[in-house]
Amino acid sequence: MVDVVRDWCNSIKNNKAEFLLMKNILCVVPVSGGKDSQACLKLAVEEFGSESVLGLFCDTQFEHPKTYSHVKNMAAMYRVKITTITGGSVAEKVMKYRRFPGGGARFCTDELKIRETRLFLADFVKVNGPFQVWYGMRTDESSERSKRYAYKDPDELYEPHEVLAKYPKYLGKAGIRYRLPIVDWTTNEVLELLGSELNPLYSEGFERVGCFPCLASGDKWKIKAFTHDEFGKSQLIAIRLLEERIGKSVFTSGIGQAFDDVSQGCRLCEI
Repeated sequence: MVDVVRDWCNSIKNNKAEFLLMKNILCVVPVSGGKDSQACLKLAVEEFGSESVLGLFCDTQFEHPKTYSHVKNMAAMYRVKITTITGGSVAEKVMKYRRFPGGGARFCTDELKIRETRLFLADFVKVNGPFQVWYGMRTDESSERSKRYAYKDPDELYEPHEVLAKYPKYLGKAGIRYRLPIVDWTTNEVLELLGSELNPLYSEGFERVGCFPCLASGDKWKIKAFTHDEFGKSQLIAIRLLEERIGKSVFTSGIGQAFDDVSQGCRLCEI
């Protein structure tokens, strides 16, 4: 990861004007292509100015092409640099653990997002010095997040481990501080802020945007993604191959099992 940060900084140095704009980042915003992280990015630009904000996109290699395009569009929209890092792919993690991610085993999030963000921040603070990280979590999203962030103040700065226990204390000692600027916002408030700037997948009926589909989500959302468009169909083919290799189904409910009914014939041929 040190090499990733060093190579990125060296690439910027090749353009002296750009390097002068990017050398002193005041705020890093992890972005997924979803509405909440985008809201944080927009607010951070309003607070610090585009030249002092860096977007950080963790590529799971499992996103919809429209999400990849949207991440690029956000960089242009808000005139910020969004750097992409990756710790591998969802498929690689499924093969590693011989199972699909679920509510109690979100290894895809842990290893492809949290871990990679931690490594990046640890190296970047050495290059850049102290900065804030604006994190797009809301208590309105789920009961789990409602409990985790119930007493967080949207205007307060926290050490990383105070926001997420998986972040080590040395990040805080290095000068990194987390803020949850929309922690008490409703979904409607986020939508109102962004208006027509949203990822187009929202207007196509998806409530959440990230991996396409999130393999830890409910079966109805997996099926919706798999049947949504040609990319969804290609994702289903990839999942069928993974199922064959690990001997397990991606579906966990009656809805999924009905969709996954092998009595219909060859599951690859029927796609």
